[in-house]
Amino acid sequence: MNTLKTIVLMGILTTLIVAVGGVMGGRDGVIMASVFAMVTNIMSYWFSAPMALAMSRAQPISQAEAPELYEIVNRLAQEAKIPVPTIHFIADDSPNAFATGRDPSHSAIAVTRGILQLLSAEELEAVLAHELGHVKNRDILISTIAAVMAGVVTTIAHYGMYMGSGYRNDNRPAPNPVFVLLMMILAPIAASLINLGISRSREYEADATGAHMCGRPMALASALNKIDQLSQIRPMTAANPALSSLYIAQTQQGSWFMNLFSTHPPMADRIKRLEEMHYLNGGK
Repeated sequence: MNTLKTIVLMGILTTLIVAVGGVMGGRDGVIMASVFAMVTNIMSYWFSAPMALAMSRAQPISQAEAPELYEIVNRLAQEAKIPVPTIHFIADDSPNAFATGRDPSHSAIAVTRGILQLLSAEELEAVLAHELGHVKNRDILISTIAAVMAGVVTTIAHYGMYMGSGYRNDNRPAPNPVFVLLMMILAPIAASLINLGISRSREYEADATGAHMCGRPMALASALNKIDQLSQIRPMTAANPALSSLYIAQTQQGSWFMNLFSTHPPMADRIKRLEEMHYLNGGK
């Protein structure tokens, strides 16, 4: 099913890019856009993880810099029977984390400074178990490709707004009205692209897998509660919106309209399910 979704996503991306190329440059624009779309499809599949890490400004962190983080990830990867992912750090005070990669052998985990400062060792282990749950469940390829493609679409639309439109009185580029309209159309399409490739159920599944992996559903529930509360005070304002679907929690609090396109189930529902898992397993 993920293979079919990947093909569909690539087909939609190609159509959008070629359509934009036609508006910009007629037949020559279509030819150039077709070549660009082909290159983008190849890059999205083979290099989606490095692109996602670069778009999120994640940097590799060494074992000497974060020995506890490495110890937890190594132990969880051994428990999950998957290769150890590379570990990256995002210099952002908002608490969050994500996993990316095309398969368990080419996976990566990124954590923010905020989440390392906020959570206890047990809560951090539960969050990392959630992210390794995505890797183990093999749902990181489609989610990463969808996020990268959504970023490409919105970037094209954004820069297209200022092409061939002249300048305003203050010498700043004036928006091209054609691309203003295209941006209004492409932005929700980009959000729909993510929804097409990602089901909200993947977060529930990763929560369950992570809770089972670390053996502490309530630690993950506590971590999600802390992340939810602090992220509302310290949202990831500099984060690329197209990557929001990759994170354990939405990077920004959107309007009611954008919440319709949310790739994350309500945090309260996720916490409730983890609490039920705890009690079903004999917890008190």
